[in-house]
Amino acid sequence: MRRIDVLRSHLAGQRHHWLVTGAAGFIGSHLTEALLQLGQQVTGIDNFSTGHPANLAEVRRSVGAEAWSQFRFVEGDIREPKACARVAEGVQFILHQAALGSVPRSIDDPLATHSSNLTGFLNILLAARDAGVRRLVYASSSSVYGDHPALPKVEDQIGRPLSPYAVTKLADELYAATFSRCYQVPLIGLRYFNVFGPRQDPAGAYAAVIPQWLTALISNTPVFINGDGESSRDFCYVGNVVQANLLAALTDDASALGQVYNVAFGGRTTLNQLYQQLRELLADRYPHVAAHSAQYRGFRPADVRHSLADIGKARRLLGYEPAHSVSDGLKASADWYACRYSA
Repeated sequence: MRRIDVLRSHLAGQRHHWLVTGAAGFIGSHLTEALLQLGQQVTGIDNFSTGHPANLAEVRRSVGAEAWSQFRFVEGDIREPKACARVAEGVQFILHQAALGSVPRSIDDPLATHSSNLTGFLNILLAARDAGVRRLVYASSSSVYGDHPALPKVEDQIGRPLSPYAVTKLADELYAATFSRCYQVPLIGLRYFNVFGPRQDPAGAYAAVIPQWLTALISNTPVFINGDGESSRDFCYVGNVVQANLLAALTDDASALGQVYNVAFGGRTTLNQLYQQLRELLADRYPHVAAHSAQYRGFRPADVRHSLADIGKARRLLGYEPAHSVSDGLKASADWYACRYSA
């Protein structure tokens, strides 16, 4: 039996109190949904800067009234120490997802990125320390690998950060290691690689590529590919991220603590391949997709050319095993966006 199945069985028989920061966001809402479905008590905090009430409404419909009664939502900002202390009180596990994502956003507004991702994280660390939580699992990013050329990416080999966003995530890891040593806060960091799935916001200048392209194809508007389309990414379906968080939160292996892990599928997809897969997934429902052509433009500043994760460490120490392939995740995503964004 897979380790995640053992943990799910364990959770089904025991109720713990969890805090999910960024609970109305893309990843945070999926974590909240999974925990409530497993009979857990969940407190969520979000300031709706990038999260949406609609995400929580969808979770409520999904889990049903009984499970939803175990959820308490606080509209608050992790940049406020008192708000962090309030929601951490009585909590056993913290899954910290709240952040301002996007490399381009951080280049445009580094101060806002710093405030949310560094000051906010420090406030959560302090709240976790003072509340005596059993485990804090926090979201880091593959951006910390920076300009290191080697593939696949291995946790102990990083380069120079290429954006303010990457700096904040690297600094988060340093802060976490320091809090682990100085205050014995039990921490695990997860370096996410290009997470995608339902509820990812397709709107705005900083939207991720998959929801942006899906909605553009559905609405027959332009798809822009940065560079020549041969840049590649290790796309990871959000269900795999949920698994990694649960494994990290509940591992009883002391050697797994105080470390960071790659969370990815462990494969590469070029932007050109991604575009073709999305077209194929939507072609039967939208005849105009057959004639759709992408438009190419220049490379974005601070974008890495290729990304691929070595997930061996997460497999070995956490029992992580991606359950969702990229193709399966793209199909689930295409179905979700088609239901919600069709004219």
